[in-house]
Amino acid sequence: HKEIVEQIRAAGASLRMIGDGDIAAAIAPSLPDSDVDLYMGIGGSPEAVLAAAGIKSLGGDMQSKMWPRDEKERKRLIADGYEKDLDRVYSADDLAHGQNIIFCATGISDSALLPGVRARGGVTAITHSILMRVKSKTVRFIRARHNLQTKTIRLRSDNREHII
Repeated sequence: HKEIVEQIRAAGASLRMIGDGDIAAAIAPSLPDSDVDLYMGIGGSPEAVLAAAGIKSLGGDMQSKMWPRDEKERKRLIADGYEKDLDRVYSADDLAHGQNIIFCATGISDSALLPGVRARGGVTAITHSILMRVKSKTVRFIRARHNLQTKTIRLRSDNREHII
């Protein structure tokens, strides 16, 4: 995207490059209170489907297409019968079809969508989550306080509950 990045900067628009968090970044332009106007990038197919579910819940849309990493992956897609789909442009509805779809996420690290986990003295943690439904276009933001002294995790190694 080097040429596009140069054109955006030459026009005076702000630009943020990200390494991770492409689902949150893809959804952010559909949020009314977001400062993000456009998302453009390359991500995996599972991430595109998850982003499509969130974007549809907000009444937005997206355009995406297959982008093989290299010639070997392109040949594999063709061998698997996807040759005609390589140039197809997919909408959010193509990737997340129907109305019985929900999207939920909890921020682990800060993103354009949600703040990350905030530890409070090793005793509590604050998390921020979002829950959205396509059918009703309902969006819920959830702020939760977790008492880490009572949280447990079951380890596979001994199949017992351990306090975090």
